[in-house]
Amino acid sequence: MAADAYTFLASWFEYLNADCDYEQWSQYLYEKLRAAGVEGGAGLDIGCGSGAFTRAFARRGFSMTGYDVSAPMLSKAEELGAREGVYPRYILSDMRRVKVLGPRADFALCVNDCLNYLPPAEVPAFFRRVAGCLRRGGAFLFDVSAPQKLRAIGCNTFCEDREEVAWMWFNRLAGDRLEMDVTLFERGADGRFSRRDEHHVQYIQEEAALLSAAEAAGFAVLSAETPPVGGAAGDRFCVACVRR
Repeated sequence: MAADAYTFLASWFEYLNADCDYEQWSQYLYEKLRAAGVEGGAGLDIGCGSGAFTRAFARRGFSMTGYDVSAPMLSKAEELGAREGVYPRYILSDMRRVKVLGPRADFALCVNDCLNYLPPAEVPAFFRRVAGCLRRGGAFLFDVSAPQKLRAIGCNTFCEDREEVAWMWFNRLAGDRLEMDVTLFERGADGRFSRRDEHHVQYIQEEAALLSAAEAAGFAVLSAETPPVGGAAGDRFCVACVRR
């Protein structure tokens, strides 16, 4: 993922995605961790963005480290954490080069479309790197936007007008790639709007390839399902696995 993909969107990301219900989503992930035998300890949130899940698990008492390639996203994460009185550690890092600082972690998250930003050919190496960051028996939870969702988005343009910000989202599907151009209009203190533009690329990830890559990296898959969180029914595919 390009480091500048969330330069301007960082300030608005959680606000514009509030309808996904981060609290319910975090509860779902927590229950998956417990089912995998992880009740506490240290966690890694890979592609943490502005830290919604990092903060949620920190509030539950986990020692959390969030990784993201976007410096503006991490700045927003620190701001929101301070506002809520939780202080996870945040590290600026490309997901493909993530490494644990100190003992191996008890679990890792890679959720909310982060994996869709990785070309499919690079997924196996990424899974091996995550395995190297976890203790034996450590859990790995990841999800992707389902192929049918990205294919449907690729044929549509979206827009929304709010009091503080308006945004437009233009999409184009090219093979396994979804090219996305996002335009934001932010209201300033003087009431005037400033335009900001970003370009994003997401990749279609197929279920069979993901499960095969996880197994090859040394994970045992515990569940693979369409979760009742993170969007409309059928929009997402979530996998829970443990390091063998």
